[in-house]
Amino acid sequence: MIDKGRPVLVLSYPRPDDSRALAVVAPLTSQIRGMRGEVDLGHPRWLPKPSAVNIQGLASFDRHKLTRKFGKLTAEQYDKVKAEIREFLISNS
Repeated sequence: MIDKGRPVLVLSYPRPDDSRALAVVAPLTSQIRGMRGEVDLGHPRWLPKPSAVNIQGLASFDRHKLTRKFGKLTAEQYDKVKAEIREFLISNS
């Protein structure tokens, strides 16, 4: 994996009392293919291009690797991401 910064959607951030300091994230991509596991975000003002959340790329890593906040999804966008995660995980089980 190339070690470069890339925008991600933070889905879960550890609390101070959590035993592990792992954040759960989904990468954002400008390579929109309209595939299952992808949530189109349009062109948020805080990203340089139209982008999508790649549900298939869910990952967890040390919260200290999160360097800065670019922006925030609307409640409607976040609800679409949650629904897609549920659908993706249920249909693959």
